[in-house]
Amino acid sequence: MPESNVAEPSDRNEGEVSGAKVIAQALKTQGVEYMFGIVGIPVTEIAFAAQELGIRYIGMRNEQAACYAASAIGYLTGRPLLVIGGSSERNQETMGAFQEFPQVEACRLYSKFSARPASIEAIPSVIEKAVRSSIYGRPGACYVDIPADFVNLLVNVNSIKYTECCMSPPVSMAETPAVCMAASVIRNAKQPLLIIGKGAAYAHAEKNIRKLVEQCKLPFLPTPMGKGVVPDNHPNCVGAARSRALQFADVIVLLGARLNWILHFGLPPRYRPDVKFIQVDICAEELGNNVRPAVTLLGDINAVTKQLLEEFDKIPWQYPPESKWWKTLREKMDSNEAASKELASQKSPPMNYYTVFYHVQEQLPRDGFIVSEGANTMDIGRTVLQNYLPRHRLDAGTFGTMGVGLGFAIAAAVLAKDRSPGQRVICVEGDSAFGFSGMEVETICRYNLPIIILVVNNNGIYQGFDTDTWNEMLKSQDATIAAPPACLLPNSHYEQVMIAFGGKGYFVQTPEELQKSLRQSLADTTKPSLINIMIEPQATRKAQDFHWLTRSKM
Repeated sequence: MPESNVAEPSDRNEGEVSGAKVIAQALKTQGVEYMFGIVGIPVTEIAFAAQELGIRYIGMRNEQAACYAASAIGYLTGRPLLVIGGSSERNQETMGAFQEFPQVEACRLYSKFSARPASIEAIPSVIEKAVRSSIYGRPGACYVDIPADFVNLLVNVNSIKYTECCMSPPVSMAETPAVCMAASVIRNAKQPLLIIGKGAAYAHAEKNIRKLVEQCKLPFLPTPMGKGVVPDNHPNCVGAARSRALQFADVIVLLGARLNWILHFGLPPRYRPDVKFIQVDICAEELGNNVRPAVTLLGDINAVTKQLLEEFDKIPWQYPPESKWWKTLREKMDSNEAASKELASQKSPPMNYYTVFYHVQEQLPRDGFIVSEGANTMDIGRTVLQNYLPRHRLDAGTFGTMGVGLGFAIAAAVLAKDRSPGQRVICVEGDSAFGFSGMEVETICRYNLPIIILVVNNNGIYQGFDTDTWNEMLKSQDATIAAPPACLLPNSHYEQVMIAFGGKGYFVQTPEELQKSLRQSLADTTKPSLINIMIEPQATRKAQDFHWLTRSKM
């Protein structure tokens, strides 16, 4: 039976309701299903009230990880992050109260909407606006500040009017002349390329984008979280020739992808000086950033892709599969894949990244979520670990934020448990990245989420040293002077963190041990596990044609 939108009366007075219950009911009315957080004064009662209404509360060990998990749930469900924060009581403002801080003003710079309700009666409308703001246009986080005295304050139940759940975001479409122009530019391309971004995944545009790829025979390149919108093993995927595709394409269609650092700003020498960009984006302010596009298509990615398909239905067109461009791309793909396989073929320990990922890829379930963070771990993992379904890859993204992995994995596992039981979550972490949020292993065990964590351990950030080298370095000097800043303690047994909380832990050093432990972890759907994979401390990625992020003398 559907939940009522009317708040339950307070136990203390049949005609009164607390602020905590009003907040919980307002969230429930707006379709909020999951809440992640750490309870404490003054917000504890809000979590209890949410649970009473059937909202699932997942208690985390770190507030950052709670936000990471909530943001991932927002991405996966289309209901972006809403932060509820407690602040000092109203009658203590300017007095130096507990947690007195201009939170609304501070959050305004980083969120789409930031507000403090003036009264308990105003809470439902403020929360509705926050939820609506978060999902309309380009999705983004919103903040609602709750004064401490509101939480337990009682008001007359009849004074509360709950605002109906906000409508789904309106679907916007590009202008018809712009669609016609875009189709014309694509038809005249000699070396076209589609770039499928995270925005395409969020827009659930996979059906139309795949149809566009296959109908027009176009090569495509996914961004990290655009992987799986069209399966990575699709014959038109040129991910293995990423550098070549970007450098020589003459027409590039950006489907929900931004020309930021991940795509090298769209500038030479990474791109041709005369490359023509066709930008498809929900956000008008994004159009024209860094490069003046040949055509701009403002609108919902799915709707605009459908408009393009209708244009190509009027005048059918296919890019010739036997073209010189396709030959160039396929030759580079074959060359890069051969180089990666050569690196992966190493039999004797210590393993390198490619050996690890090729053995992992062999066993990964096709419908699994892949969560990843780290430096080389994430970058190399993107190229080897394949995604076959949209919205099944979660990684550090634009900000390269380390620590997101376990929060993302928890979110994906909670959602999978509710909506697709049996679907696995594999979290691939560098050893440094694992350290940021490692205590969330307790959260994973507490809620019995069968997540498989792979810690690819090279004893450092980017690179580390083996035990002998480490001990030799520390013979004559203190570690604060002798140990390089990027080093971590050699051979740390991260798997014991999982064992400490009741999960399964494995320490592996050979391909055979990796294969066996992963097989056992995948077979056990009742417990989480952590596989601590020791690799060559100085292992790195194969030589790159272009610098990925910033130059360093390391």
